[in-house]
Amino acid sequence: MSALKSIRSIAPLLDRILVQRIKAEQKTATGIFLPESAVKELNEAKVLAVGPGALDKEGRRIIPSVQPGDKVLIPQFGGSPIKVGEEEYTLFRDHELLAKINE
Repeated sequence: MSALKSIRSIAPLLDRILVQRIKAEQKTATGIFLPESAVKELNEAKVLAVGPGALDKEGRRIIPSVQPGDKVLIPQFGGSPIKVGEEEYTLFRDHELLAKINE
């Protein structure tokens, strides 16, 4: 099995969405650094790549509800984790995403 060299080499299939979890701040607004054990993982992620969409019973393509660059809420658990170098990413199906964050 070859190691993935770049996240750009991953093209999600069907209704899968590739996301990277947004890391929580390790420093407070006043400049105090928090220990790693005190920093909770956020359920926010940035969409990096989107598959073309699943097919319905008639064979028509169902367009995914998000696009690359969108911020989304993801479930605490689930998805398929992918590691590229030191970075961690996750593949979810479109229907597993909880919400799109509008800014």
